Amino acid sequence: MTALTLSTAAAPGLRADAIVIGVAKGAKGPVVAPGAEAVDKAYDGRLAGVLETLGASGAEGEVTKLPAPSGFKAPLVLAVGLGAVPEKDAGYDAEALRKAAGIAARTLSGARKAAFALPVTDAADAGAIGEGALLGAYSFDAYKENGKDPKARNGKAPLAEVALLGGKPRDKAYKAAVERAVAVAEELNRARDLVNTPPNDLTPESFAAIAQAAAKEHGIKVQVLDEKALVKGGYGGILGVGAGSAAGPRLVKLSYTSSKAKKHLAFVGKGITYDSGGISLKPAGHNETMKCDMSGAASVFAAVVAAARLGLEVNVTGWLALAENMPSGSATRPGDVLRMYSGKTVEVLNTDAEGRLVLADALWAASQEKPDAIVDVATLTGAMVLALGNRTFGIMGNDDAFRTALYEVAEEVGEPAWPMPLPEHLRKGMDSPTADIANMGERMGGGLVAGLFLREFVGEGITWAHLDIAGPAYNEGGPFGYTPKGGTGSGVRTLVRLAELTAAGDLG
Repeated sequence: MTALTLSTAAAPGLRADAIVIGVAKGAKGPVVAPGAEAVDKAYDGRLAGVLETLGASGAEGEVTKLPAPSGFKAPLVLAVGLGAVPEKDAGYDAEALRKAAGIAARTLSGARKAAFALPVTDAADAGAIGEGALLGAYSFDAYKENGKDPKARNGKAPLAEVALLGGKPRDKAYKAAVERAVAVAEELNRARDLVNTPPNDLTPESFAAIAQAAAKEHGIKVQVLDEKALVKGGYGGILGVGAGSAAGPRLVKLSYTSSKAKKHLAFVGKGITYDSGGISLKPAGHNETMKCDMSGAASVFAAVVAAARLGLEVNVTGWLALAENMPSGSATRPGDVLRMYSGKTVEVLNTDAEGRLVLADALWAASQEKPDAIVDVATLTGAMVLALGNRTFGIMGNDDAFRTALYEVAEEVGEPAWPMPLPEHLRKGMDSPTADIANMGERMGGGLVAGLFLREFVGEGITWAHLDIAGPAYNEGGPFGYTPKGGTGSGVRTLVRLAELTAAGDLG
């Protein structure tokens, strides 16, 4: 992964392949952002005019390259748009800094070292820039011919090193901000790797093995329930979804504990390592990206490991509900009834509504420990994509205040989200003449119906929220900001920030 360091060096004397500066959109043209004073001075204070001549406006995401001034050891200046100039005494928004750093890192693939001279007013700014740079430099190359020497982008390796200028290497707050950025970005990128891994290599068993290895490395307790243990325990939802596959299902429990913890959070992730739809087979054109249907489990896994690496004073338990949904002679059929871990029976009307079945078992298992709150994360419904698009996830829950708090957390870390209701009238559509509940209800509002189904399997009195990340979990378009094509790691930063705020006593 790209190295990240704080540097007190002056831009002119720093040996690097490029100097990254910010440019904002002013009322009368581009404005050079703080941090680039030395570069502007070398252009005799006329850098904004030079950038405008080159077509720069300072709009968010805009990139302008120009030769470095005489006397600079770096040959290139890369100016990245930050958007509108902030109001007086207001600093640049953290998300604007993250995006600018991510775009710069992606643009500089192939470079050995870049100096980032973006606006830094405090440690939080340094953390945002570092996080954006590390996420933007991400590249998945494991399956390239020369994967041991990754060259993913047109034969160019990811940017090797980022030096953050304007920081304070000896300041505890700055050091902590950079260490946090590295931990969160590395684990988020681990989640991206898992999502991008082909399903012939990422089975429930191999995913569980990866989780076991990471748990051992970071002092996390791990328990893996294989098929025999799932049968013995009565996990009918997970077993029913995995019944058609030669790759057996797993339920993985990851437990990070702190001796100073006063709260306990449980994160539950949908881990369908490949979703064919089962007997209710998906139509042509809907199968090609279904390796991403384990994105929720990947995000939960990454968040628990990040919490351990950061030493957060909160107990965090992650539940990875892993199965492969395939059609075969042994697969669950529409019309079958499954007895869930909770004891409730579910009539399966559509085997492509499988995520809610594995989550139901995991939610009930998580509920038995009586955590202070449960958050599940899942690529659950196409209906949520229709409602909110490809970049925004929906948040549902049984507590309006907690749902609102999660929305605010997601917005803070730069993960677009929107609170969604759980209308009671939609519950009746899941009534079954055969079982306690059906796994399908009304077609309209399908994302909300799925949330209502999950609510049935949350223990009484436990605060719960559901993140439907079906839209933002996998980016089929081109990269933007610090988001690559492919797996995105959606939800990781929201979960980590929730854990941090809970540990600090600032949430609930």
